[in-house]
This record gives sequence, C-alpha cells and structure tokens, in this order.
Amino acid sequence: MRDLTPREIVAELDHDIVGQADAKRAVAIALRNRWRRRQLSEELRAQVTPKNILLIGPTGVGKTEIARRLAKLVGAPFVKVEATKYTEVGYYGRDVESLVRDLVEAAVTLVRGAERERVSEQAVVRADQRLLDLLLPAPPHQWNDPDTPEAAEAAERRQRSREKMKARLEAREIEDREVEITLPGRAAAPVSILGAGNMEQMEMDLQGMFEKIMPKSSQTRTMTVAEARPILIAQEIDALIDPEKVSQAAVHLAEESGIVFLDEIDKIAGDDGGGRGPDVSRQGVQRDLLPIVEGTTVTTKYGPIKTDHVLFLAAGAFHRSKPSDLMPELQGRFPIRVELQDLTRDDFARILREPRASLIRQYQALLATEGIELEFTPDAIDAMANLAHQVNQSTQNIGARRLHTILERVVEELSFDASDRTEKKVVIDGAHVLERLEELAKDEDLSRFIL
Repeated sequence: MRDLTPREIVAELDHDIVGQADAKRAVAIALRNRWRRRQLSEELRAQVTPKNILLIGPTGVGKTEIARRLAKLVGAPFVKVEATKYTEVGYYGRDVESLVRDLVEAAVTLVRGAERERVSEQAVVRADQRLLDLLLPAPPHQWNDPDTPEAAEAAERRQRSREKMKARLEAREIEDREVEITLPGRAAAPVSILGAGNMEQMEMDLQGMFEKIMPKSSQTRTMTVAEARPILIAQEIDALIDPEKVSQAAVHLAEESGIVFLDEIDKIAGDDGGGRGPDVSRQGVQRDLLPIVEGTTVTTKYGPIKTDHVLFLAAGAFHRSKPSDLMPELQGRFPIRVELQDLTRDDFARILREPRASLIRQYQALLATEGIELEFTPDAIDAMANLAHQVNQSTQNIGARRLHTILERVVEELSFDASDRTEKKVVIDGAHVLERLEELAKDEDLSRFIL
C-alpha cells in the first residue's frame, strides 16, 4: 500500500474529480489516520477504530467516484455495494454479510496479483525449462551404468543440444515449432441451491466440497511454442504461489486496510418496520448492517475476518429522507458527515476540460480510431456546460451524468458517419452545439425525456 499524505491524496483526486474539496479532505484524513494507526504500539492500535464517513449530496456530483479513485490510489481492497440489494434475514435477497466476503475476494485478487509479480521471473525460467524438455524429450532408453564412457558421451551430447536449443528458444527462433502440453480440465460447475435466499455460505462450502471430490480430467493439446509459453508461465506461477499464504495475507489486508462503499444508503432510511410491500425490510437491513459496521467476525472461505478496522464510506442523496431517519445506532457509526455541493455552470465546464479521462478526451480518442481529428472550441464547451446546468435546474438534477447525454447528442451524427467521411478534421463550435440542442432545451416537456 502507498503511504500518501492528505495533501498528496487530495492532489491526486483533483486530477480526476472536479470540486468537492470538503469530501476530498475528509477521505484523505481518514486514509492518513490508517497510516498513523499502524505506527502505534500494538496495545493502543487495537483500540483505535476508523471514523466512518457519510457523504450526502445529489446524484452525479462525485460521491462514488471519490471512493473508487481513493481505493485505487492506495492499493487497498475495495468493494462498492448498493444498500438496496440487501434484505433482512428471512426475505429473498443477498445476505448483508456477503459484502464482507466480497471485500476478502478483492483482497485475495490484490495479494495474488502482488505474488504473481514477485514470482514471475522465476516462473519464466521454469517455463523455459519445461519447453526445452518438450522440445528435447529424454531418450527412450537409459544407460545401465552411467559411469561408462558411452553414457558420459551421450549425456554430454544431450547437454550440448540442449544449450543450442536454449539459445534458439531465447532468441525466439523456434516460435512456430509444435509441442504437446497437458492442460488441466475445467472445474466442476457451480453448485446452486434453488430458492435459497441467504444461503451463500452453504453454496460456497458445497462448491469447495465438490471441487475436492470430483476428479479434474486433463487434456493434451498440440500448439506452437509461442502459444504454449504463456500457458506454461501461468501454470508455473500458480505452482509457485502458496494459496494458504495468500489467504492469510488477504484476510489481514482486508481487516487492516479494507474500504467498503455503501451506496444508496438513503433508500433504506425511514420506515419503522411495520409497513408492507417493498419497504418492509428497510429497518431489517439497517439492523443487519449495524453489527458489521460496529465490528463483528464474518466467516469466509479464506478464514474468519474481523470488521472492526474496515473503513466504511456511506453515500446517499437524501432528497426524500434525512440522515436522522437512519437508526440512531447506525448514525453513530458514521461520525463524519460531509455535504457535497451541487455542480455549478463553471464546474460542468471544468469537468469537460480538466480530468485526465474527461468526456471530451474520451470522444476524441474514440473517433481518432477512425482517423477523425475532433476539436471542441472553448465556446462549444461553455455552451454544453450552460445547457447541462440549465436542464438540471429545470428538470431532474442528475449532476454530471447530464453531460453524457448532451455530448452524445452533439457528436451523434459525426459518430454515425465517421467511417465514411473524407474530411478528417472536425471542429465543433458553440453554434453547432446550439443548433443540435437548443430546440430540445427550450421545450421543457421534450428535454425531460430526451435530455
């Protein structure tokens, strides 16, 4: 994991996310506190728990993007879940504990990736040795007495041939030579318990049991050296990695550095549990989430994991409910509240211009594959920003997502004709943007559906 200062974290987030300084500062401090905690004595370290954060703001202002970029920035295991897909025990839906299992899976992927990099050079050497064995198989008969001159001469001849073949292999001169390699068979088909709502742990255990019982058939295939090399390297990497070590490291990483992003938490706020229909389990989901956010031990196939030091980021628009509608115990577990601001007209223009993978850069790169050089003038960017802000104010406010719709309509005709165009440089100015969108923006009923 990278140890970045709060200022460095905010600077990195600024490359991809416009505005929302308060939210960036809050998450940067929360991440730095993790580093500070690791410097404490073991006795005190166990007592310091993370200060979970509740991000409040309308859709499309950057809540999810901040959390996603944050995890990628520090190399921490990260899982994003929607609170609405969970239901309380007894109803059909996902078990709340499955979010912790997903976090451990993310940690396993990270640890396994690091282990792969560590053993990759050794695996390449071993794969080359296997290729040499396939290209120069051992002779069918062995000498009874290896000390005889004939045996020594044969061994020397074989060694010389092997050295020559190794030199040709390293020089990539025999990539088209065919070899026979053995591939492991497919794993057993996933086991599913029909009609089971919260039986994920049982399905997981059954799957593991069937994989151990069922024999894995292998198959032999003939392929070129070039095709066989990556397969053999992958096999050698798997052979060099210790699964038990990976599991232990992943559980530890998830416990100490895991980040869980609970989106749409406002959708489970409210309702006293006495209702009927789709809202009946809102209070139940909150009750099931509470022990996980407070700190509990969840059983996974990689071993038990404690959630005491997992950082939870929750987010919601809260346009129909308030944070105070959540259970008091759950509210208390999110002591840091950050309100994200509505995007202004200037913010929309900056979103189009500044991020490393801004929408404009994306469209320019996509059309460059057809040989089209696309350019947007400053007044075109300002016109799109004005329209996005105007439509958000007059209809539903969906934040920066409005820019996707507007930009798609602006370049729709060009995208369709790109492969047939003879003129390869296209400049889109403010007049072109207004021509494409002004009529739609003026008609509020039409823009409600189309923009």
